[in-house]
Amino acid sequence: MSDTTASLGRKIGTAGDLQSVVRTMKAVAASNITQYEHAVAALDDYYRTVQLGLGACLREIAPPAAPAPIKRKDTGFIAAVVFGSDQGLVGQFNDVMADFVIKTLAVLPSSKMVWTIGERIRSRLTESDLVVGHSFTLPVSIDAITPLVGKILIDIEALREKEETAHICIFYNSPHLGSNYWPTCQHLLPLDAVWQRDMAAMAWPTHILPEVMNDSHATLLAFVREYLFVSLFRACAESLASENASRLAAMQRAEKNIDELLEDLSRAFHRLRQSGIDDELFDVITGFEALARD
Repeated sequence: MSDTTASLGRKIGTAGDLQSVVRTMKAVAASNITQYEHAVAALDDYYRTVQLGLGACLREIAPPAAPAPIKRKDTGFIAAVVFGSDQGLVGQFNDVMADFVIKTLAVLPSSKMVWTIGERIRSRLTESDLVVGHSFTLPVSIDAITPLVGKILIDIEALREKEETAHICIFYNSPHLGSNYWPTCQHLLPLDAVWQRDMAAMAWPTHILPEVMNDSHATLLAFVREYLFVSLFRACAESLASENASRLAAMQRAEKNIDELLEDLSRAFHRLRQSGIDDELFDVITGFEALARD
């Protein structure tokens, strides 16, 4: 009986230690979500400003006509930048993204290569038929996102020098309704006629139309660089927010399961200990009665 209660006691202690770890990770995930969500919210206004600036430049350089919509061609080399995770305990985060990337790229006839941000998504995509190229380390803070985006932009520029018709797409999980997230694909490059027409068609927020001073082409190039930077920065921030939301949900489920396990173990421990006490009392009474007869 003593060995059994000791075993249950060890199990209860282990479950309690695991519960402390889960609660710590839950608090860390909740804290990380806040900083990434604030970063995404702060980017929205800046992203909108960059889009308005692009529209103003494009309207002045080449006023939009009204021909039939132009469809993007699916020809040319495709490089997919995929944001995943470097850490575990994120549920189906990487599996959902990997399946979305595989299905999205499978219907395109062009040659394809995948650049991964995060070791876990890389290992998941390596198992597929896709060609996995560059690998980047996922940032662990807001301050580390800017250097990562700079490295990606350098590699994109080097690729487009080799492949003039290269198409760049970014895949990331976007937060949706608390702990939920949706896999998202954004066409980043080239900035074709469809994109230019969409930018030029954006309505200016006031009745006073803008005017581009000095060199319009130089201003346009500056806005394009900011557009590429903020697109990648926002994708990374949203992916990190989604990752921590997924981890928070996983920790909440784990905490609930541990609470139920602790309750069951405690109930079994007390029941077994009470049974042992009853047996010992029965032995004492039996011995007393035997001595009394003697």
